[in-house]
Formats: sequence, structure tokens, C-alpha cells
Amino acid sequence: MLPGDLAGEGEVIQVVSRAFDVLRCFEGHDSRLGNLEISNRCGLPRSTVSRLTHTLTRMGQLVYLPRDQKYRIGPSAVAMSTSMTRGLQLRNLIRQRLQDVAEQLPGTVGFVIPDQFHLVYLEFGRAANALGLHETTGSRISMASTAAGHAYVAALEPEIGDALLAEMEREMPDAANLLRPRLAHNRQFLKEHGYVVACGLWSPHINGLALPVWSPQYQTNVVLTIGLLSAMYDEQRLHDEVAQPMRELGRNIAALLQGAEADVFNSRMERKPLPVTAKTNHKKTITGAGGTNELAAGARGIGPARGLRAGDGRA
Repeated sequence: MLPGDLAGEGEVIQVVSRAFDVLRCFEGHDSRLGNLEISNRCGLPRSTVSRLTHTLTRMGQLVYLPRDQKYRIGPSAVAMSTSMTRGLQLRNLIRQRLQDVAEQLPGTVGFVIPDQFHLVYLEFGRAANALGLHETTGSRISMASTAAGHAYVAALEPEIGDALLAEMEREMPDAANLLRPRLAHNRQFLKEHGYVVACGLWSPHINGLALPVWSPQYQTNVVLTIGLLSAMYDEQRLHDEVAQPMRELGRNIAALLQGAEADVFNSRMERKPLPVTAKTNHKKTITGAGGTNELAAGARGIGPARGLRAGDGRA
């Protein structure tokens, strides 16, 4: 369950893993939490949580509020997160391309990264008349009940995906029951067509389509996903009208991620127009000229799927 290049070098240090679990509890709107609340969320003994919060406070990762007898995120954690946003130019370019596709279809398009059994929105684009989805930057979505999650797991090497599913079955059995029956089909469909669909899984009113893209920065697959009203876009329409614009988006984002290592900190990265697919017919053409989906070939060619911990952000 460690990254492939670290396998066999040692076990996960539990105290470090648990410290990050504590910090995760402060995501979203829960800015102030006590040890009991953290204990309930992490599933850790309160005594363990107390030692962790004390240490994290001494490190500046948390701040203790005596009046409330609670903690909030500290200055060191804020400084660390700020230092990780130096790639804002790249993210702005990604956001612009997401918005282009969102307005073209219309819908809500997201750029998400895995974290444990969830995915987190790094960027999103939304059409003005899009309904049903209101995810924003930082929103967390379930890996088991979304097209994005199913695409991510399907893109993992089989042994890594199976290990993730086994861990999910121990921690979240209901979620694993949603994912397991579809995994084999999703793997095959992704291999052949470069994307995965999930209709009515997250909500009966929302149908989704998602595709993985390899990220050299994160050494894992990030996912591009779109949610549309099921009343407007049934599964066939997703294949006919949504798949091709999303695959074009995937190629654009993959190119940005590839070039980001050298260009993200200078001004050479320019926005190029996103090609618009002419709607000639509804024939389901979802393979490249050589019979292999171009996006799948390109994304997988960038680098192999990594280990579970690398994939879920806990490397």
C-alpha cells in the first residue's frame, strides 16, 4: 500500500498518519473542534487525540482557544498551504478551460484530486444556467458514489485498485458495495474509451462523466468530471455529446500538466482557444483512428499508476 518505489522499505508510521487525520477534521466549515469531536471523527481514543493536538499546537499546526476549549488551524498550517499555491498560474489556465467546456454543454466541470476515500475539487467551472451541482474549490465528494471516483479507481493498476477497495470495505463497507460491482466494467470501458459514466449514482437527478489524467506534479491521476441534469442528458447523450468535448479537455489539461514543470512560474504559458466539436451526428465514435482512445493512450503514457498512499494524498 506504499508507493511502488518505496514498497518494502518500511511500514506506515501510524503517529504521522494519525496526525494528518486530525488535521483533516478541520476541513470545510468546521473551523473549531474539541478533542471529543476530533476523536469521534477520527475514530481514535480521546487520550491519543489529546496527545496529537498538544503536539500539533506546539508545532503551530493548530491553535488552542481557551475560552472555547477547542482548536483551530494554526499559522504554520496556513503558511504551508500558502506555499503550495505557487502554481496559481497553472490553476487559472485550468479553470479557464473548465469554464469553456461548462458553458459549451452546459454543466458543472471539476478538476479533482484523490484524498483517502474521497476526492477534493481543486478547480471548477460552471455554466450560468447549470442546475443541480454546487460544488466549489475545496469541496469533498465520495469516491464510491461519483463518476470521478469510479474513473479514478478504474485507472489504478489492478492490484492497487483492489487494495484500495479492500481498505474501503473495512472502513466504509456501504461505499465499497457501490464501487465493487462496477469496477470490472469501468476498467474495461476506460481502457477502450478513455472515460467512465455514472448515472443517478450520486443523485437520481444528476448524471456524470469523468476521465483520469496523469499529473507529474502529484504523481497520481487527477480527474476531470462533469455533472449534468439527468432530465437533459441521459446516458446515451453523455456518450454522443459530452464524451468528445471532455476528451478534448483532457488532452488540453494533460498538455498543461506536462508543461507545468518548466513553465508554470514564468509568463510563457498562454491560453489557447479550446477546440469546439461540431455536432454532426449522434453516432457513438469514441475511439481514435488506430482503434485506441487517444486520451487513454496519452494519459497512461505519461506515467504509471502509483501506490495507494501516493494516490490518496497520504504519501
